[in-house]
Formats: sequence, structure tokens, C-alpha cells
Amino acid sequence: MSQVKDAQPVFETTASALTEKRKLRRSFRRFDIFFYLICTVVTIDTIGAVASNGAEGFTWLIFLGIFFFLPYALSIAELGSAFPQEGGPYVWTRLAFGRPLAAVNSVIYWISNPLWVGGSLTIVSFAAIETFFGNVGSGWKYAYAVVFIWFTIGTAIASLRYGKWIPTLGAWARGAVLAFFAFSVILYAAKHGVHGFGGHAFLPTYAIFIAVVPVLIFNYAGLEVPSAAGEEMTNPRRDVPFAVFSSGIGTMLAYGIPILLILIVLPVNAVSGLTGFLDAIKTVFTVYGGHVASDGTATLSGAGLVLGKVGAVVFIFALASAGTTWIMGADRAEAVASFDGGGPRALGRFSTRFGTPIAMNLLSGVVATVLMIAAFTITGADSSRYFEAVLGLTISTTTISYLFIFPALIKLRYSHPDVNRPYRVPGGMAGAWICSLVPTFWALVATVFLLWPGLGVNWFGAGGNPNDSLAFLSFSHQRLQYELTQIVPLAVIIVIGIVFYLLGSKTRQDVATEPITADDAPVGAADLPGDPEPA
Repeated sequence: MSQVKDAQPVFETTASALTEKRKLRRSFRRFDIFFYLICTVVTIDTIGAVASNGAEGFTWLIFLGIFFFLPYALSIAELGSAFPQEGGPYVWTRLAFGRPLAAVNSVIYWISNPLWVGGSLTIVSFAAIETFFGNVGSGWKYAYAVVFIWFTIGTAIASLRYGKWIPTLGAWARGAVLAFFAFSVILYAAKHGVHGFGGHAFLPTYAIFIAVVPVLIFNYAGLEVPSAAGEEMTNPRRDVPFAVFSSGIGTMLAYGIPILLILIVLPVNAVSGLTGFLDAIKTVFTVYGGHVASDGTATLSGAGLVLGKVGAVVFIFALASAGTTWIMGADRAEAVASFDGGGPRALGRFSTRFGTPIAMNLLSGVVATVLMIAAFTITGADSSRYFEAVLGLTISTTTISYLFIFPALIKLRYSHPDVNRPYRVPGGMAGAWICSLVPTFWALVATVFLLWPGLGVNWFGAGGNPNDSLAFLSFSHQRLQYELTQIVPLAVIIVIGIVFYLLGSKTRQDVATEPITADDAPVGAADLPGDPEPA
């Protein structure tokens, strides 16, 4: 960073960055960001994966809500309001640790999203169709998957002025699904009773800890995503902290209530990571028409079947809207990296008409489509195995990128002390250290447990079998096969990141500077809990 006397802090970027930023339009307002965050963080495709761990999964949900999600939210509130530039996570990492590391990390952060859209989101949405509409032929399966993927890409390409309505509607769709599900559980319980479990079921164990922590970290991830459109926000310095804290409360409720309700309705051995939430919906909807067989299989009829199909459509839209928000954010971050010289210049072009990175959006669509076709072809009908392998890779790429995003808070406190911080993490430097190191620690824990399921089980005389973790992922006694599905793609992604950085060398030669804090972003975050800006 360079410092201009009697002027605000600036940092070195490229002439290409200044050219592309002229195409951006400020239309992202406070409640747009709030609904965007609800749509991003509340990823209902993994609710079943958490519930499949029983009541103990709920215990870890609350634990990580306090010891991961809270410090994570505090750190993003400061970073997003103090450094409100387009590119968000890339810019923070770039300012803190330099362009080479940030460039590679941005590729890791970006690519997790087409993997997710083409992987677990597509398969869960297709499971909803088969659950409520019946089996579909393989040809239609591919056709549906292509439509699902390219819907998310198409809405990401649209101008944010209009595209932001998809996350808003997606947030309302989540609320509708979860609220009606809760209401239906009450009716079902009144008619059929519930599955009880004692307080001992909530007691934590190490085996469940290592299984559920990565999924819960992923559930809580995404608070930084809107900041990738920082210079498209009307007032990021005021609105980011407000949206982060407001959506955080909604997120805890949106996860905790349905997970408890699933456990009330279904026995733990009947809840799967792939279809657990869908099975619970189908079971409780029998109160409107249908029945549950002695083996627990639910069959809908009459009004129950109609409501089930409507619910499935809304559920699928909620999934697609989540994919859209992550694609919007991650693609912008990588496009910014590219016009900053951290990637190919062609990927850093924003549309003059739409103000969106169309080349990056199209690349995400291609990656998601290729992954979907390859995975469907390789795994055949084994959707559960496909779901777990791709979900693991999606989460690990996200958590690896966080290993460099989260520490940026404390690094920037030292390297950029003169930047105005409308919101500051409470507790002074000690609070900043805590809110940097604690989320980083959990991201590291999640990464390790994803790359080596069962790590630590049966150590030091403790009971358990590491293969149980593999069996839970549908890879029983297949350690090598599972590790290859994780480590090989990660190695390829890192190589791609290095290649992208090398391809940006020409762009980096044309140097320019720009302010770290936008002039037209007035201060207004002082009403939120945190340390005041020093005089």
C-alpha cells in the first residue's frame, strides 16, 4: 500500500481494474443484502446431512453457532465495511498477504461453487423430483440437470439491479418451506405422536463431532459473499454490518428449528444426508392425505400429494437461488482477481450492458455442467455416493480458502491501521485476534476431517472405528478411493490457480492506484455493537 499525504489510503492495482469498475452500478441496498445473505447462508440441501447425526448434531449446531458463526460474523462486519471494494474476499486477502497467494486462493474459493451447483445442489433438487413426482428416466435426468445449472448461471448474468430479486424470492421461499413444514409437524404430532429422545441423546461425542463439523461450517459459510459486489452496494459501510448481524439471527433459527423437527418426526436411522429433509416433509404431509407404512415409508395422496409437489417446486427454487447467490459472489471475486492481474484478463471483463462478469459466469456454467455429466456417468444410480463425495470436495475447497480470508482481519489491523473502520470488532486488538484465529481454527479442523474422515477415532485407547466415517460417506473400507476423490481434484485446482496467476502477468504490468475506501460510502454503522472508531 502507498500513502498519499492528506488523502485517504490507496493501494496499487491495475489500469484494467479502473476500466472495468466504471461499468459497475450501485443498486445493492440494505435489505437486498439482508435477503441475499439469508439465501446464501441458509443452504437447505445440507439440513438432512446434519439431522442424520441425531440430536447430537443439534448440539454441535448450537456450539458452532457460538464459537464459529459469531466471531466469523464480527470479522466480516468489519472487513466488509472497512474495505468495501468489488471483489471482497479477494481484495482482503490481496491487501493482507499479497497478490500471488490471493490469486491462487481466489480460484479455490471460486471453483467450489460450480462444483456445488453441478454437484450436491443438482442431485438434491433431482431427489426432490423423484420423491414427489416419481422416477425419471436417465435422459430426462440429464436434461433437468442442465436446465437447473443454467438457470443459476442465467440469473447471475443478469444485471444485479434485476438479478438480486432471485435471492430475495429465494429467501422468502426458504421461509415458506420451513414455516409450512413446522406447521405440518405440529399437526402430524397431534395426530400420530412423535419420536422421543432423552437428554442423553444431545451429549457430544468425538465420532459425531468429526462427522458433523465440516457440514456445519459449510452451513454457516457465506457471510462474505455479498461483499464481492462491494462497489455495487449503495452504502456498504453502513449496510454490511446490519445485514450480517440481522441475517445471523435468522440463520440460527432457520437451521435449528427444522433439524429438531426432523428428529421429532423421523427416527435417526431413517434420516439420510441426501433425502433426510425431503423424507421428513413427505412424512408430515400425510396429514393432508396419505399414510405411513409400518416400515416408515410415506405415501402421499389427494391434497397431501398436491402440497408435496408444490413444496418440491418451492424447495427446488430455494436450492437454485442459493446457487445463484454463491455464483454471483464467487464469480465477481475471481473476475476482480483477473482484472487485478491475478488471472487471465479475459475472465476479468464486466459487461457494459449488465455490469456482470459474463465470461466468468459462463465458465462456471461449463465447469458445473461437465462435473454433473462426469459424475452421473461414473456413479450411475448411486446418488448418495455422488452426493457425499462432491459435497466433501465443495466444503473442503471453501474451508481451505477461509484459511487465508479469516486471518486477513488481524493482518489488516496492523498493516492498514489508517483505514477508516465504520464498524470495529469489539474488544480492541484482543477481540480482533480472537475473531481471526477462532474461525481460522475451525476452518482448519473442518478441512482436516474432510480430507481424512475418521481422523483421531480409536486413538489413545478411545473406542470407535475410523471406517464408520467412511461408511457414513458411502465409502466403507474404501479409503484410497475416497482420498482420490478429494486430493486429486484439490491438486488440480491449485495448479489452475498458479496458471491463472502466470497468465495475469501482462495485466500486472500496467500499474494504477485507487482508494481503499470509496468516497461515496458514508459512515453509519455506529449503532451496532462494537468498538468505536478511534478519534
